[in-house]
Amino acid sequence: MVTKETVVNNQVGLHARPATFFIQKANEFKSSVWVEKEERRVNAKSLLGVLSLGIVKGTAITLIADGPDEEEAVNALVELINSDFAE
Repeated sequence: MVTKETVVNNQVGLHARPATFFIQKANEFKSSVWVEKEERRVNAKSLLGVLSLGIVKGTAITLIADGPDEEEAVNALVELINSDFAE
C-alpha cells in the first residue's frame, strides 16, 4: 500500500472537468485507489465519490493505492494534481 499527501491548487479544485481527468487517470491502473479528505475516504475511480468530498483550491488530500501498480498510480495522480490539470 502506498500513501501520499498533496494539496489541490488549481482554481476550481476537484470539480467537473478536473475531477473527470482525475478519475480517467485513476482508472488507467489495476490497483484500488482512494482519495481521503479529513476522515472521509472515497474510491478515486468514482466521479460521485470524488465530487462528494467537495475538494476546493488549497485542500490537502491523501491518495492511497493498493495493488500491482500502486506506486505508479499514486505518482501519476500526484503529478496530475501538481500540474493543475494543465489549466
